[in-house]
Amino acid sequence: MADSKKNEITITTQTQHIADQSDEAANRFVFAYTITIRNTGTVPAQLISRHWVITDANNQVQEVRGLGVVGAQPLIKAGESFEYTSGTAIATPVGTMRGSYQMVSEEGVQFEAVVPEYTLSVPRVLH
Repeated sequence: MADSKKNEITITTQTQHIADQSDEAANRFVFAYTITIRNTGTVPAQLISRHWVITDANNQVQEVRGLGVVGAQPLIKAGESFEYTSGTAIATPVGTMRGSYQMVSEEGVQFEAVVPEYTLSVPRVLH
């Protein structure tokens, strides 16, 4: 049972609409998102790659895959966290993002850290 806690990652998200980079007339809505990746397990783990599924209100889906995040493949020690900010653009004032990080523990175990779905929304669009 203790092994199940070795490779445990907790992810929190914050989003912000970037009005000065958005162009409503051109259906371009830009958002920044800040992700905090906390290693709540007992073994250091390195983030190797990412996979995002970004969906706008018209159900247009963008999938993004790549190595690391913001040019880094951070090693996150047990009890520590890594935070970064990035951005995306969608064609509607509301959308969602979800995804995962592919991780490798210091012991060589590969596992996935799931990013729960969160909302991208222009202020005062959703109640």
